[in-house]
Amino acid sequence: MSNSVAVKMYELAEKLWPLNRSLTGQGVRSTLRYVKEILPNLEILEIPTGTQVFDWVIPKEWKVHNAWIVTPDGKKICDFSVNNLHLVGYSMPINTTLSLAELNQHLYSLPDQPSAIPYITSYYQERWGFCLTQNQRNELVDGDYEVFIDAELFEGSLTYAELIIPGLSEKEVFLSTYVCHPSMANNELSGLVVTTYLAKWLSECSKNKYTHRIIFIPETIGSIMYLSKNLKSMKSNIIAGYNVSCVGDERGYSYLPSRRGNTLSDVVGIHMLKHLAPDFKSYTWKDRGSDERQYCAPHIDLPIASVMRTKYGEYPEYHTSLDNLINVVTKDGLLGGYNVLKHCLEAINHHCYPSVNVYCEPQLGKRGLYPTLSTKNTHNKVSLMMNLITWSDGKNSLIEIAEICGVPVWDLYPIIKEMQSRELITLNRNRSDENSTIFY
Repeated sequence: MSNSVAVKMYELAEKLWPLNRSLTGQGVRSTLRYVKEILPNLEILEIPTGTQVFDWVIPKEWKVHNAWIVTPDGKKICDFSVNNLHLVGYSMPINTTLSLAELNQHLYSLPDQPSAIPYITSYYQERWGFCLTQNQRNELVDGDYEVFIDAELFEGSLTYAELIIPGLSEKEVFLSTYVCHPSMANNELSGLVVTTYLAKWLSECSKNKYTHRIIFIPETIGSIMYLSKNLKSMKSNIIAGYNVSCVGDERGYSYLPSRRGNTLSDVVGIHMLKHLAPDFKSYTWKDRGSDERQYCAPHIDLPIASVMRTKYGEYPEYHTSLDNLINVVTKDGLLGGYNVLKHCLEAINHHCYPSVNVYCEPQLGKRGLYPTLSTKNTHNKVSLMMNLITWSDGKNSLIEIAEICGVPVWDLYPIIKEMQSRELITLNRNRSDENSTIFY
């Protein structure tokens, strides 16, 4: 099953790779239609240009038909149809002839990465430009260059998508990923495809304790827009969540906390990485850079953290054409990102405060919990069960008990389920709360 998920995620990434995604436009709509084929209940929504969203305004819609430069010797370069990163995002239309000196004012390259096309955007100030490799730029000669950009900036809308998966509780777990970067594999596509298949898994679960709110948005303006429309219910209901980005390479794992740093999302994320990828790199809130900036902003302050593979900005291919599906993102990398986040979601679903129902040590034998044949392995199981019992006073969460016992929390799942079935333990919703919950 795991290998199947890895293959499907990679196949989706390959389908989405050539689409020209930006803050707005057909590339985003086409991307979300692909996602909706996998998630039929996904709702694709539009919000008009000019809509005020907190301190921001939804920008004009951008549509590109074609773009290129023709050199003095008649060679076409920076062809948008060959690589959509060649065109600066949100470039204005232009059709003119320029000298090399004039053209250079509108060209972007990376001298330190001579084979990479940089990713450049200008969303909120109208300009035009092209991106090319430094090697290509070094070949340019003096003369007249034909510059052509057939693009439109017009009153349209911003497209985003939302999936609500109802649970037994109205309290919510939140997942957010973005859909605004063209042809970048780890920085965008990995988060998009992993979130899609996490949502598919959650949709197929027969019993989710919590409702799951999952959104696909353009970065920054999308999260600001979504918060402006849904802040009251989000602040009331969201108990945990993750911003999903950069989850597709095989170079390691990374953790970025919420602004508070001590939320359920933080506790679960750190615990999972300690047991699944103990050499993970931990960052601080000062290293933020994606939509967690909005979800954890003052007055918003949602419990949103980030569990990643190699963090954005920390790998050399970041925001260049080198961030691709060949050298950076792999099936195994995507599967690793998927699995660690799936473990996080499972742990949140199992979150509770166990409270033992008897005084002193319980008699395990009469409940069929003590093995009739003693071996080394059965001793370890009984020892873990007794440690779970001794810390089950309604004041320690299940994951805190796992930390005390020095085991991954999933080792406790079958034990506590078995103890609950024999009415030996109650699972409280909150610390020292007497209202029990169902354990899955």
